[in-house]
Amino acid sequence: MPLPTRSLTLLTTACACALALGACTTVGPDFKAPEGPKGAAAAGYAMAGDAQAAGVRLSPEARTAEPWWQAFGSPELDGAIRQGLDGSPTLAQARATLERAQAQLRATRGAQAPQVDANASAQRELINLAAFGFSGFPGVGPIPNPEINLYSVGGSVSYDLDVFGGKKRATEKAAAQAEAARSQADAAYLTLSGNMAMQAMRIASLRAQIASVREIVADDRRVIDMVRKAEAAGGEAHAALSGGVAQLAEDEALLPPLVRDLDAARHQMALLVGKSPAEWTAPDFDLARFTAPAETPLALPSALVRNRPDILAAEADLHAATAAVGVAIANQYPDLRLSAMLTQEAIKPGDIFKGSAAAWDILGGVTAPIFHGGALKAQRHAAEADARLALARYEQTVLMAFVQVSDVLSNLGADDQAIASLKVANQAADQAATDAQNALRLGGGPMLDVVNAQRTVSRARRALAEAQGRRMSDLVALYAATATDWRTAAAQAPAVPAKGR
Repeated sequence: MPLPTRSLTLLTTACACALALGACTTVGPDFKAPEGPKGAAAAGYAMAGDAQAAGVRLSPEARTAEPWWQAFGSPELDGAIRQGLDGSPTLAQARATLERAQAQLRATRGAQAPQVDANASAQRELINLAAFGFSGFPGVGPIPNPEINLYSVGGSVSYDLDVFGGKKRATEKAAAQAEAARSQADAAYLTLSGNMAMQAMRIASLRAQIASVREIVADDRRVIDMVRKAEAAGGEAHAALSGGVAQLAEDEALLPPLVRDLDAARHQMALLVGKSPAEWTAPDFDLARFTAPAETPLALPSALVRNRPDILAAEADLHAATAAVGVAIANQYPDLRLSAMLTQEAIKPGDIFKGSAAAWDILGGVTAPIFHGGALKAQRHAAEADARLALARYEQTVLMAFVQVSDVLSNLGADDQAIASLKVANQAADQAATDAQNALRLGGGPMLDVVNAQRTVSRARRALAEAQGRRMSDLVALYAATATDWRTAAAQAPAVPAKGR
């Protein structure tokens, strides 16, 4: 049986009035994205006197990161990082945090809308007539208290008019917190991929160093064989053999620490993938199979502020703190709320939808804070302090990002210089060792020259492998620090000298 027309009209009218009434004003400061520290408007990152990195140029159109690690041309690296993105507990935590923030935003938005509830009940009641002044009638005697069944069904609607915008600010705060969680998830993605690429470069560098040491050990053994042959022929003293054996032992002692570090790097990469070392084995990365790009576009400082996830998260935190100030201010003003309720009550189930069974009420209420012991004012001051704290954290995050990029660029410049020098040193050391061995073989040079030359070769080869691995790691750090995808932007962006002075 349909609800009575008059009752339904009253409830509908109350709902319409609630929806039609909006907030008159929204108190509190409106958020404006900060321009960032003055460094954000600078032309570059480098300090005067910093080493200049070859192949790096500033680009105003460097894009937000996609699969940036593909720039190194390694299918093994690509596969490992994708496994990490699928199975990392760190990313699972970040995704869960984001989902929670998004759910809280939906809940906050829902609380701002009219709240509609339905209710129904069935009860048995003993009515005390004496409480209503009925004790009986003359000549009839006392009337017994009746027992009745009471059935009711109805609905209610309530709406906070949010006259001063407190709920709107709360929704704005929740939206900013969800955006911060999204940026933190992006930062976790970038950090994980960067750390995995770093470990891959470390593995490759350590394997190259181990290979170079093993080559040196093999050379040591060949020298010992030469000495033994010379000694047998009477052309070399036994002391020379002792020197060669000592050199071999010294070079062999270099291997265990390198193997230990290699195992640790492989284990760390398994952790990043989300597996135990027994469940997953890191690929045998090889420095020679990585392709370093000849040129790398670098985001301008003004673009970096808009691209790096940690900076965007700090900005969203500042937005949320600014909105919280509006919430605290709104709590100091009166709160207006409308509510309406329609109830159908009857002692028989069949009569519950009759017009005579209807009951309704419409209420408009105001709650105004009068005295709270200074709590509301203190909460406002605390929110304002939180906003200043969030601004300081934002500025510190931007400055740290600039310093990180500057460090990486300087490191790359130093790497280029070191590799160039070590290549020359390796060539010279190899030639010196060859000359010393030839002289020894022909009887024109002492064994000591061979041993010293071999030591120089050992140091030069290992130093070059370390420097090459360090440069690849620094290049990974550059991509992670700037969150750029150079592959598409490189063909479009005009070059700007990367001096930043």
